[in-house]
Amino acid sequence: MTKRAAIPKQGQDKEELYRTLEQYKANDTDWHAGKVFSLVYHAGDEHLAFLKRAHNLFFSENGLNPMAFKSLKRMEAEVVQMTASMLHGGPETVGTMTSGGTESILLAVKTARDRARKLKPWIKEPEVVVPTTVHVAFDKAAHYFDVKLRYAKVTPDLVADVDDMRKLVGPNTILIVGSAPQYPHGMIDPIADIGALAEEKGIPFHVDACVGGFILPWIEKLGYRIPTFDFRVPGVTSISADVHKYGYAAKGASTILYRDMSFLKYQFFVSTDWSGGIYASPSMPGTRSGGAIAAAWAALMAMGEDGYLDHARRAMNAARALREGIATIPELEVLGEPPATIVTYGSRDKKVGIYVVGDRLEAMGWTVDRQQKPECIHCTITSNHEPVIADYVEALREAVAFVKAHPEERGKGNAAMYGMMAKVPFRGMVKHSVEKVMEQMYGPNALADLEAATSGESSGPLLKALSKYGGVALGVLDRWDELRARFGRGGRG
Repeated sequence: MTKRAAIPKQGQDKEELYRTLEQYKANDTDWHAGKVFSLVYHAGDEHLAFLKRAHNLFFSENGLNPMAFKSLKRMEAEVVQMTASMLHGGPETVGTMTSGGTESILLAVKTARDRARKLKPWIKEPEVVVPTTVHVAFDKAAHYFDVKLRYAKVTPDLVADVDDMRKLVGPNTILIVGSAPQYPHGMIDPIADIGALAEEKGIPFHVDACVGGFILPWIEKLGYRIPTFDFRVPGVTSISADVHKYGYAAKGASTILYRDMSFLKYQFFVSTDWSGGIYASPSMPGTRSGGAIAAAWAALMAMGEDGYLDHARRAMNAARALREGIATIPELEVLGEPPATIVTYGSRDKKVGIYVVGDRLEAMGWTVDRQQKPECIHCTITSNHEPVIADYVEALREAVAFVKAHPEERGKGNAAMYGMMAKVPFRGMVKHSVEKVMEQMYGPNALADLEAATSGESSGPLLKALSKYGGVALGVLDRWDELRARFGRGGRG
């Protein structure tokens, strides 16, 4: 039987444990050097050290009880007000901090559902109209809260098709959603047009600005043309914006804002019958980290408008350099015309598998985010990437040359796995295989199984087929993909 971790009989030396933690961390991805184009938003070592001090000062404080820790309630209120001001909210704009974009999105859907239960009790099967490119957290919210998502098409420009959204709005619609920008390709949906539709139909409209909320306002101030996406659009009733992304706060800090209290009040949870007393919670957690709240407040105050403008300028310079660099590689192309700092690219030459390019980039030390529908690589650009873009473009050029010289690599490794996952027509097979991986990663033998699970060696018909047939299976799926494209689309994409 596999030996499992257990609390040691005696406490161990703290300095030795700290050295162990450093060893563990040594194997993680190198975000500090700009090798990661997602997950971490780094504004420099000095800012990072300051955030740690602010976080640690409130390390043990708990946002559960605002009367016990008035300092946290004050800082949360100021973060919400500063964010609302940045997003052109009015004097009645309200909101809360959350643990991240997913919680903010969950709360937006939960609030819309509970509001509809009160104001439109005849709706028994609530629906939310979203573009196919909307963040997957909305799928999670629909799953948790028993709400149906209705997916609108996107235009050839990769933005929400408002005409298609109009067709999907019906008597059960409780919320309409747009993105600013959407994560996969960095495009901003036509928020003004969607807002007009929402106003016409009398339906709440949420803007998912988790990624863009803390950079689009500064890009606009720099003189770039950014479509109006915030509370200046009359139909917008709520906005989510992550402070721990381009707000350069510590992880665990987002905001959910509402135009006024008539919406926010449906987010609250209150219980009066519990033997432990009257319980009230503004968001999903009970206990909330005081450190994350304090670090978010400190980040906004320390950065200031001048700091945010500087980081936005550098991030935009880096994004432009990446787009221009990709344009010099004829086998590749940027998807859409992203107006901000997300750059997504795929293969113009279909003989150059973009997932194989990703494998080569990883072999050279870069962390790669692969996407599907269509197959592509995603990069979220920050100011921290400005010094490394030239190196990344050169690595990309080398990777493309390697792929052209080694076509057999398409049926190997991650390239084959992602290729099959993207093309399998029966998505239930994909879900089953991924569930098996998750079961291993979080099962009773998680430590022993972790390496096998992450390397694709876990059980399941799809991954077994991948291991056995590789490129042959990909060829069959390519043909199926061509037929599906010829005879129509289905599902989310």
